[in-house]
Amino acid sequence: MTLSKEDFERLADFRYRLRRFLRFSEDLAQNNGITPLQYQLLLQLKGYPGRSWATVAELAERLQSHHHSVVGLISRCESQQLVRRQPGREDRRCVEVHLQEKGEQLVARLAGAHRDELLALQDHGGHLSLDLLLQVKRQLQPPEELG
Repeated sequence: MTLSKEDFERLADFRYRLRRFLRFSEDLAQNNGITPLQYQLLLQLKGYPGRSWATVAELAERLQSHHHSVVGLISRCESQQLVRRQPGREDRRCVEVHLQEKGEQLVARLAGAHRDELLALQDHGGHLSLDLLLQVKRQLQPPEELG
């Protein structure tokens, strides 16, 4: 199946809105003294499903990064007193990463600003871009994959 001009317009609009949001996120993190990747680490810790901490391996998966890169990222966050490491409770070979109070406060403030930005994008029609993109996806799926 080929894409129509409208399909390309929807994809382009979605990528535009996504890039605007990511630029906002990058600028916000840097204006608060951390890198965008440090913000992502804090967000993944705060939002980790079912508990308030994560292992290095879990964070590497959530950040789609290499284990050794995440170790360095954690070290940089630790030096800013945003996170702390502790030996695993069940497996001492694993390392648990926990938010510290400073990290909790920072991620709460930045996440609130991100939520507000998403709502502003939605108010300017951004949800239509995503909704239309999802409709295109449904149209492109082979019939046996449609539920």
